[in-house]
Amino acid sequence: MRRKVGAALAFVGGFLVVLAILAQAYAPGALEKTPIDVNTTTELEGTAQLPDASGDLQETPVKAYSITHTDSEKSDDNVAVFQNFACLVKDEGDVTTCVSADDPQDRLINASEDNFAADRVDALAVNDPKYLPADAVPHEGLVNKWPFHSKKTTYPYWDTVLQTTVDAKYDRTETLDGVECYVYVATVSDAPAEVSDGIQGTYTDEKEFFIEPLTGGIVDQREHQQRFTDNGDVLLDLTLAFTKDQVQTFADDIGGQADQLNTLTKTVPVVGYAVGIPMLLIGLALLFLGRNGSAPSAPSRQPVAAGSK
Repeated sequence: MRRKVGAALAFVGGFLVVLAILAQAYAPGALEKTPIDVNTTTELEGTAQLPDASGDLQETPVKAYSITHTDSEKSDDNVAVFQNFACLVKDEGDVTTCVSADDPQDRLINASEDNFAADRVDALAVNDPKYLPADAVPHEGLVNKWPFHSKKTTYPYWDTVLQTTVDAKYDRTETLDGVECYVYVATVSDAPAEVSDGIQGTYTDEKEFFIEPLTGGIVDQREHQQRFTDNGDVLLDLTLAFTKDQVQTFADDIGGQADQLNTLTKTVPVVGYAVGIPMLLIGLALLFLGRNGSAPSAPSRQPVAAGSK
């Protein structure tokens, strides 16, 4: 009986220890990678001041949509390849997605397409031509997420207007819908830029990124952007942020991913070692004691009486 119990304890304990080792050594490398089956639409809302036909600024509610999906055929174990289409539209007539340039209500403010690739772990842009079309704009820095295990530091973030990186500096920690986020701020002040097709001017922008640090996922993004012509006229004054529903969706999804990673890479090893090692040792001890206890004893030798034959 003792040997059976010892064998069972040793088996379960050994299994838990092996599971802990695999979770600690294998899970991070296998799981802490940007997925290559992304197909998301991100919705933002806010207000924009735009000049009317007479040049006077008019404020209007706006929505923005960012549609992103991965090219699974071009992506591989190290690099994720993305295609993105983004638009800014006037929030009129129950708009629910991007509208075309010939929209009869003239609701389209601007639109853009982008192709880029990024490392699946550190999220930095990759400019290898085997991943991208020949006319793709070379990117640098972070584009659509932060690295796994983000730090309280400064990261280079790709600015689509300037076509270069700006510093995204850690500013504070906040909790959004139950998810702890590191908040990074990227600021641009009066930078020369092409503020519209063929129009040069200056560009001012402040973006706040709410990042879940384990996954690097963006839970919320808030922005105040201004574009001016060379003579100082306002071309666009935009305030924009993820919708409340969008923040809740990302908080649920990204927070759930972070919980799963924490369970696999932290909880499982701790439990595996804390429970498995004692069980393994107790099981081996019982096996050893059981083996000794069941060993046959040597036959005794009786003294022979004097004179006996």
